Amino acid sequence: MPTATASEPTSQELATLIHLATLTHLEGQVRAAKTLQELQFVAVNETRRLVPYEQAVLFSAVDSGTTSYRAVTASSVAVLDRDAPMMVWLEQAAQAIRQGQPADLPMVVNSDMVPEPLRAGWHEFIKGSVLWCPLMHPDETLLGGFWIERDGVWQENDITIVLRLAGSYAYAWKALAKRRVGWTAQVTRPTLLLGVAAAVGLLCLPVRVSTVAPVKVVAKDPVVVSAPMDGVIADVAVAPNTMVQVDHLLLRYEDTNIRNQFRVAEQQLAVAVAEHAQAIQAGFGDPQRKAEVPLKAAEAALKETELRYAEEMLGQIEVRAPQAGLLLYTDKSDWVGKPVSVGERIMDIADPRRIELRIDLPVDDALLLQEGGEVMVFFDALPLESFPGAVSRTSYHAEVLPGDVLAYRVMADLTDVDSRIRIGWQGSAKVYGEKGPLAFVLFRRPFTALRQFLGV
Repeated sequence: MPTATASEPTSQELATLIHLATLTHLEGQVRAAKTLQELQFVAVNETRRLVPYEQAVLFSAVDSGTTSYRAVTASSVAVLDRDAPMMVWLEQAAQAIRQGQPADLPMVVNSDMVPEPLRAGWHEFIKGSVLWCPLMHPDETLLGGFWIERDGVWQENDITIVLRLAGSYAYAWKALAKRRVGWTAQVTRPTLLLGVAAAVGLLCLPVRVSTVAPVKVVAKDPVVVSAPMDGVIADVAVAPNTMVQVDHLLLRYEDTNIRNQFRVAEQQLAVAVAEHAQAIQAGFGDPQRKAEVPLKAAEAALKETELRYAEEMLGQIEVRAPQAGLLLYTDKSDWVGKPVSVGERIMDIADPRRIELRIDLPVDDALLLQEGGEVMVFFDALPLESFPGAVSRTSYHAEVLPGDVLAYRVMADLTDVDSRIRIGWQGSAKVYGEKGPLAFVLFRRPFTALRQFLGV
């Protein structure tokens, strides 16, 4: 007797089996999701394995009412930009659909279902047919919604599959949301009160108030080399950061005009002296010429004064060092050929062994500092070492520093001057103030900003 053989499944039956296997696998992925972000990623990207579409956007309901939606993720997008014009429009459209169609059932959306102000955006951003499917938990909590766009027409079986998956997504969504905040329910009231008391006690703990500010090593009481007269610098004879001796030539002015003025003054004085002598000689025979003698004498005295002034200016063409020390200025190219005014600061001459610290303390970090306050300095050139110091003086008025930073200038002295420390070194200084509660240290800047905002 021949044995019966099982008939092979038809193509329709095979497609049905594939759909069921895909649905089972997808719901397994939903149950395996460990975070809400992972679930949302699966929802917008894996749903197309059952229902083909071009774009899907998942919205989260801001609250359980009907107020608004917020886009949380989109298919084929790693990071969602909610400020993009399309995302802004989609959030407004989802809210309008929710208000116009209160039934929490999936629906095919067209341009007539959005308000008139949003229809221009519809024609700009929407290229196909849109299915809107709310995510409703079995306890009737609205968690969000699906906005799915495809080129073809939505069939009834596709809408049924989306509705089935939306139920699974909503159930897993609420479970993961509870897991994220569920630890708070395990905190008992006595434990909470004890934690609050410990936090308050910790905030009242007295600590040293301190702040960190940039610091620079500068010369202490340097001698300023300023411009003795108006003119143009022709040459700088000494390179910066060079040791100089007393009366060492530092710079030279352009002397063409000054020398010419001196020679003209000499000639004018000679002419005035000759005219004065001629008036004296002519005065013996002419009383009228004799009356000109005092005037010619005054003119000769004036020309002599002008000559002495020109001679004095000529003697200031060369600027020399008033004392020995380290010559400090920027660079030769910054001064050669530059016009300067009398009294303008050009260079400093300092004793390299006499240094102090200049700390630029921003106004936002200002502390109540006193003379002798503790300072700890960390130089960039010696990052593994620290150097203690003490505040010597502070400025009463804040200054505008490069970068439009308003800061107080604090001067400090090192407790022990290390021979390695050079003028010009920079780093960071930790400045200590008086003791205060830990809460003051943590909330000082937020409290200051709040007072400035409220104006109290």
